[in-house]
This record gives sequence, structure tokens and C-alpha cells, in this order.
Amino acid sequence: MTDKQPLLLQSELDEQRRQVDVDNYDLTLGEIVRMAEANELIRAPEYQRKFRWSEEDESYLIESLFLGLPVPSIYVASNPDGTWEVVDGLQRLSTLIHFMSVSPVTLKQLGKEESLCLTELRKLPSFNTYRYSDLPTPIRLQFGKRSLRVTALSDKSDPEIRFEVFERLNKGGVSLSPQEVRACIYRGPFAELLRELGEQPTFKKLVKLQSVHQNDGTREELVLKFFAYLNWADKYDGNVKSLLNRYMKESGPQLDLDQCRKLFNSVIDGIFKITGGPLLRKGYGNTPLNQLEAVLVGAGRILKAGKKLKTPQADWFNDADLLKSSTKGTNTKSSFEARNARAEKLLGG
Repeated sequence: MTDKQPLLLQSELDEQRRQVDVDNYDLTLGEIVRMAEANELIRAPEYQRKFRWSEEDESYLIESLFLGLPVPSIYVASNPDGTWEVVDGLQRLSTLIHFMSVSPVTLKQLGKEESLCLTELRKLPSFNTYRYSDLPTPIRLQFGKRSLRVTALSDKSDPEIRFEVFERLNKGGVSLSPQEVRACIYRGPFAELLRELGEQPTFKKLVKLQSVHQNDGTREELVLKFFAYLNWADKYDGNVKSLLNRYMKESGPQLDLDQCRKLFNSVIDGIFKITGGPLLRKGYGNTPLNQLEAVLVGAGRILKAGKKLKTPQADWFNDADLLKSSTKGTNTKSSFEARNARAEKLLGG
């Protein structure tokens, strides 16, 4: 180790830590539930569909809180409007709401018809069959005043670091795909449009995904890639994740969403008219995504130029040049440009 190395290490550490801004709060359980009911604490749909705790699991957490046992923090991200977005701790938060809330609207958001009825408690068996509202007032008040640590990532934090924190926290909890994380960070009309277009019926017919990618945001990410690759091709440097993050943050709020919707639907309808079914490569049962992305971008370029798609020669999707640029060094700028250009040539005549 050289004399300068400790200084270099410290400098690198300090630089990265400056980009993260967090605050810690010890909030009562009652206040946490109140914030959730008032939509000050947001549980994004991307997380909500992954809430899988059984009522026995929920009851076990409630029992731990009654007993004063340590419970992991809830991590949130601060939004510019002052609301908090759940990053990690969805199950714990949802369990608290399920147990303490009597709001039909809030319970419905959880997919529940009524509040949690405690079951299978090990240390407090007499509490079994009780709901929060049925408990004696002193016990309810004691429980509601118990505190839980909430760690908030400030909206001042660098967006790339914010994304990194989401990913790292979710490694140990509810596993979210990069696109699901983006949808939590960059909420708004553009994120909603991506979700809408990802569910477009013809698009779902055109793209045959592996079963593990049916509900993990892959379709929404394909739509995002279409717009980012079409409009920001000159900014592509091989770092796909960074490009998509920046596009959602910087371009998303500026886009004409009606025009985006119209163009995407025209591209999908035009390609489906040519294929009549899913885009598949010989010998494969699922759509190869790199090729698909190039085809979408190529078609988008043609339609944006005011031209029409042409029916390519038979077996065009297995074109040698398209295959080569889609299967070797796929993230390099040269392969990216080559496959997009080749797809445009195939569909434009």
C-alpha cells in the first residue's frame, strides 16, 4: 500500500457518502398507520402485488410488537411533495395497517375485506381471535404508542444513488426488477403510460416472455427502451440501466404522452400486421428481446419519418446481420447501432 492510497480510499468514500442524504425518525405505530391512511406514506402498486404474508405471519409480527421485541426499520424515500414512498418494509407496514386500520378504503387497497384477526400467537395465546378494535382501550393505546424506526432517503440524494439504495435494500426483502424500482422512484404520468402500453393487447401477443418475466416489469421496460432508444440513441454508451434511469427522470416529464401512445400503438400494430403472431427466432420458444428492441426502434424511425412499414422478405427475423448484432457484444454501442439500423433497413425496404 502506498502512502497516497489511504487518502484515495477516504476521498472515494467521502465522495459517495455525500451523495446520500438520510434522516431517521422514531414514529409511533398509530402515526405510521395514520400517514398511510392519509396517503402521506405510499405503498406503490409494484410492491403491493408482492405482499404475500399469511395471517399467521402477520400475527407473529404483531405479537413481537406487543412484546417489545426489536423489529427492523421501515425504509422510505422522500418525494418533493413531502410524501414518503416505501422502499423496504412493505410487509411490516401492510401488517400494521391490516391490524390497526378500520378504514374500508385503506383495507381494500391491501386487498382485505376486514381488519386482521390475530391467530396462532405463541406467547400471547389469549389474544388469539382478537382484532385491534376489540382489545381493551388501555392495551390499544399502549400498542399504538409503541415506536418503530423509519429511515428516510431524502429527495436531495443523487437520483443514481437513490436507485442504488432501492436496489440494495430490495436484495434482502421483496425482490423488485430494475423497472419496478424505476416506477417507484420516477412516479408520474409517464410511468403510468409505460404500464398502460405494457398491457396493450397486441403488444402482449407480439412478445412471448418467459414465465418468470410475466409480472416483473419486463414489458414496461421494453416500452421504456423503445422511447429511450428511439429518442436518445446518440446518448447510448453501453450503460443501459443508467440511460433508462436518466430518460425516465429527464425526458419522461417533458413528453407529449398522447403522441407517445399513438406512435407506440402504430409501431406495434404495424409489426403485428407483418408477423401475425409473436416474434420468435428459429429454435426458441420465447421472443429474443435484443432483436425485438431493434425491430421496435427500426419501425419507430420509419413511422417518425412519415414513411410506411414494408413487408420484409420471408424469414427476415432470422437475418444474419440482425442476429449477429443481437447476440454478440450486445451492449456495445456498435452492436446497438448496427441492429437498429439493420431492423430499419429490413422493415423500410
